[in-house]
Amino acid sequence: MKLLEVHILQTVAPSNLNRDDTGSPKDALFGGFRRARISSQAQKRAVRVAFKDWPLLSEEERAVRTKRLVEELLRRLEDVKEELARRAVENALNALGFGVKEGRTEYLFFLGNRELDALAQGIRENLEALSGEVKGKKKAEVPDELKKALERVLDGGKAVDLALFGRMLADRPELGKDAAAQVAHALSTHKVDREFDFYTAVDDLNPKEETGAGMMGDVEFYSATLYRYAVVDLEKLLENLQGDKELALKGALAFLEAFALTLPSGKQNSFAAHNPPLFVAFRAGEGMPRNLATAFERPIRPREDAPLSRLSAEALMEEWARFDRVYGPLSPEWKGALDLTEAQGDGLPRLGDLKALKEKVAEAVRALLEV
Repeated sequence: MKLLEVHILQTVAPSNLNRDDTGSPKDALFGGFRRARISSQAQKRAVRVAFKDWPLLSEEERAVRTKRLVEELLRRLEDVKEELARRAVENALNALGFGVKEGRTEYLFFLGNRELDALAQGIRENLEALSGEVKGKKKAEVPDELKKALERVLDGGKAVDLALFGRMLADRPELGKDAAAQVAHALSTHKVDREFDFYTAVDDLNPKEETGAGMMGDVEFYSATLYRYAVVDLEKLLENLQGDKELALKGALAFLEAFALTLPSGKQNSFAAHNPPLFVAFRAGEGMPRNLATAFERPIRPREDAPLSRLSAEALMEEWARFDRVYGPLSPEWKGALDLTEAQGDGLPRLGDLKALKEKVAEAVRALLEV
């Protein structure tokens, strides 16, 4: 497997970045102790938002996840009479096995913008054949040849986020895409206990004799040094992008930057825990992926003479070296790290800034994919 791994240590101030259904910050048991946790889904969402907002990828290089496929396709058919366009769109989606109810698809679809453009064009060119009565996905009356033509446009559309995170279609598994990237749930390197912030709000218009609060409540939070890990299967990424090596390189670098610099944004208006990573390491080459969370199976314990981030970085590098001794490094292998923790440890070249890290990763990906 030709891979690119990212290992990050990030200390976040008191915060509640990723909540469960009760509003509490997510956590997990690991090594027998309660740890702070941020789900992989939340981290991937933050990466996709960065792809769009920074922007790291153009619109045609991205996908959208939505139940509003009908609206998206109608937007591309604005010059067609609306009633005709709507029937054609719903019949086309039904023919593909995608049920539509009250203008929305039954579940979220992840489609590349190029796929949406091509699907709209296919509908435009076959308006007459798709203009019949809408009868639902099980009774859609669409010629087989047209149905196959519509299916052929669902090829991933060379959308980088779709290529990285994959697509699952329960009703049409053959149109799915296996993900090229795997993202671990972020875990604290140490044990945590949740804390509570009791707050009150004052009614500005209260008369002087009324001194009570207008409202009150509490919010849970914790602070943590998190270990974050992700791995990209570079060959799968290239395959999902239909062999476009330059786009695979661009996608790998965009993922590296977005994954390193983003976190979910839960409760940030209350906590503003905008803390960039203190340690970002990469490992690229050919071999087996290696999550280093076991470095923290025994929780890191605070010491007065060293911060948790530095102790965590030293434990991570020790685990890295231990696995290398037992199982061997990647072959060939490229590696390096940004290190703001001043951790002691040999064998991992230090790089000066994010630009240098990206250049080193680009060198590795170019060599591995023969760009």
